[in-house]
Amino acid sequence: MPIGRQTPGPTPTSRLWPSGGVHLWPSGGASQADSHDRGHLVYAARGVLSVHTERGTSIVPANRVAWTPAGFVHHHRAHGHTDMRIVFLPESLARLVPDHPAVFTASDLAREVLLALTGPREHDRAASARLRRVLVDELREAPEQPLHLPEPRDDRLQAVARVLYRDPGNATSLAGLGQAIGAGARTLSRLFHDELGMTFYEWRTQVRIHHALILLADGHDTTRVAHACGWSNPSSFIAAFTAVIGTTPGRHRKRAANP
Repeated sequence: MPIGRQTPGPTPTSRLWPSGGVHLWPSGGASQADSHDRGHLVYAARGVLSVHTERGTSIVPANRVAWTPAGFVHHHRAHGHTDMRIVFLPESLARLVPDHPAVFTASDLAREVLLALTGPREHDRAASARLRRVLVDELREAPEQPLHLPEPRDDRLQAVARVLYRDPGNATSLAGLGQAIGAGARTLSRLFHDELGMTFYEWRTQVRIHHALILLADGHDTTRVAHACGWSNPSSFIAAFTAVIGTTPGRHRKRAANP
């Protein structure tokens, strides 16, 4: 993996209140594993976040919002110097969003509401409740996005995952990976479909896009990220990245650095 170019970043600081909070993380900063009795939304006003639960990992760039329901043990990690915003939802609103970890597109309105709820201006209880309702209404209109990477449970899939986590650019076919771990390609293909709900190649693309977001947050240029993540040329990488993220790597990097 390329070595990240780090620049001095913010000292870890936090502002917390009952309905939410703000965490400023240096690149690589992480929270302790924890769970809450209320579900919460997280948004990266700057940088990129990863949210880890027993169900898998969600990547949260600047145009996404991640949802973690109540009771899920989770931890967060910052990639690039990150301004993380948190909004807790009361049970009445949490019932309107999925009962599993999910990632949603952040509309312009949703983004502004998240920033308002976690900004310096104090809102009274009624105003905050109205803003949270607007936020949930926006998320209900937004489709879930393929930035949640499910974690394999089968031992054979976990063995394949370890290979790709170590080297997302690995281009070995499913048959080749199966041969290395002692499982047939047909069996692995069935397991990917039945357990993770996607093909091996769809899952591998997700792994690569996740890794690309992290490398971009660490300041690497598009060409280097493309090669590190398994694309033979930058154009193919840009097309795949744009199809998943909804913007080009260059535009994404600028937005993450300059909210």
